[in-house]
Amino acid sequence: MSLLRFTNKGIYCKKGDFYIDPWQPVDLAVTTHGHADHVKWGNKAYLCHDLTKPILHQRLGIDLKIETLPYNKQIDINGVKLSLFPAGHVIGSSQIRLEYKGEICVVSGDYKVEYDGISTAFEPVKCHTFVSESTFGLPIYKWHPQDLIFSQIKSWISNNHDQNKTSVLVAYSLGKAQRLLKGLEGYSSIYVHNSIANLNEAFIRAGVDLPETIRITADTKKEDLQKGIVIVPPALAEGRWIKNLINGSTGVCSGWMQVRASRRWRSADAGFALSDHADWPGLLSAIKATQAEKIFVTHGFTATFSKYLNEIGIDSEEVKTQYGNEEEEEKIEEQPTVKEDLS
Repeated sequence: MSLLRFTNKGIYCKKGDFYIDPWQPVDLAVTTHGHADHVKWGNKAYLCHDLTKPILHQRLGIDLKIETLPYNKQIDINGVKLSLFPAGHVIGSSQIRLEYKGEICVVSGDYKVEYDGISTAFEPVKCHTFVSESTFGLPIYKWHPQDLIFSQIKSWISNNHDQNKTSVLVAYSLGKAQRLLKGLEGYSSIYVHNSIANLNEAFIRAGVDLPETIRITADTKKEDLQKGIVIVPPALAEGRWIKNLINGSTGVCSGWMQVRASRRWRSADAGFALSDHADWPGLLSAIKATQAEKIFVTHGFTATFSKYLNEIGIDSEEVKTQYGNEEEEEKIEEQPTVKEDLS
């Protein structure tokens, strides 16, 4: 593989002289999406999808030097043809396709194959080399259809309402929160924390159609929250604010809810296995669709998943990176950033 190198700064394309999702400052960072484990402050320049730009400005500062691309448009960087394809992970998330003298590599970033109703649907890209995540790279992770999960969430909210409880859904601010908004659109009034409201406004300014929400402020009445749906980031899931609500009932939205409900979220009243990452069947279907000759597995259950790929005849190798799995991603997303107030 002459196009990509795995270095102590990140995934490096020597021919083009740029990095993909570097974790140390570089001259040019090609960015798959706006989650904090994939994009860092301090790079001289960023290249990302049009809809990732407002996220970077919101989270890292307005003075960033950012160039953008729509999906499926090709540019040339030092002889390397670069284009972006939908990853389906969150709004604006992209797979990075590189081509040089007939060799094609694709770096997936994070992805999911089920269309969520708001992010551009995942599009498999044929290539020689595919760099894949494996956040849920174990056979036990098989998601139920999204419609079924939202049916369960709505039923839970309805039961809470009947018992005069306040329904609080826990979801990280970028991706999961917007997915919940879309899935619960028109069902009830939705109240959101500042960190979510700020990102929603950035998306709306960029032309994304999001359902109407109500920003939670110091003047918001507990009685109003009880009548609607509350969405907060993980940082507030077990805080005093939740405990002070009127009969608060907490539902955590995370892929780990399928098997880990009792380990991390012991105080949660409900868990919904809603993930923005591909499950085991999704990972396998995506990789097979690329028809790649070589797979590099970057984060998640890398050893197990890579071993399985080799066993079924797909040449695979695990590599060490600093990208997080969904649980680590949630912890990183909890940290205050330039424009977010988690107080």
